[in-house]
Amino acid sequence: MSVVDFEPVNQRSTAEMIADRLRAAIVHGSLEPGAQLGETDLAAQFGVSRGPVREAMQRLVSEGLLHSIRNRGIFVIELSLADVVDIYRSRTAIEGGALSLILDGRRDIAHEALAPSVTAMLDRAAAGDATGVSDADQQFHEALVAAAGSPRLVRAARTLLIETRMCLGKLQTTYPDLREQAQEHVALREAIGAASADRAHTLLRDHMDDAVQRLRGKFAEEPVSG
Repeated sequence: MSVVDFEPVNQRSTAEMIADRLRAAIVHGSLEPGAQLGETDLAAQFGVSRGPVREAMQRLVSEGLLHSIRNRGIFVIELSLADVVDIYRSRTAIEGGALSLILDGRRDIAHEALAPSVTAMLDRAAAGDATGVSDADQQFHEALVAAAGSPRLVRAARTLLIETRMCLGKLQTTYPDLREQAQEHVALREAIGAASADRAHTLLRDHMDDAVQRLRGKFAEEPVSG
């Protein structure tokens, strides 16, 4: 009886691991936007039955990273400019809320928590490593929300930050000097450390608005398909 009771837990664990791998492949571009995912092929690659694969894909559908088209299958999402604008507006609201909580008694915690990602971003920028800068950028914003001490904000931010990671490859090519991208985060961390509430909120909004404007330019450069 106990063996039967444990089996669903193992299945869920397998599905979670598969979901983690698929999520990582999507955000790093190994699975490109618009790519179709097949249960049978993925089950063979992971060496599992189709059940955990199906569950993993449904998790990512619920997160918004995959979408299902009736009678066609499941595909990696393709972000439009409207999607990008919505993502960054939503992030501004969530991270602005996190910033308010941080400045109301958690400033030192946040200042310390943001140090590793800022250091990594500066190091990677100096080395000309655009992907490394993007990874550290992601870590900075994850740490910012986490430092607010609100599990609900962390959950609300999770999918937005994953979707943002899909934009960062496009965004990083808009910085002629990667140190500029890093310095935006340095300035925000310093404002938090100095308890400069108005400046911190302004820097966060400007950072998000700047990303949207840069991405607007990238979308405008791309040829229209069809």
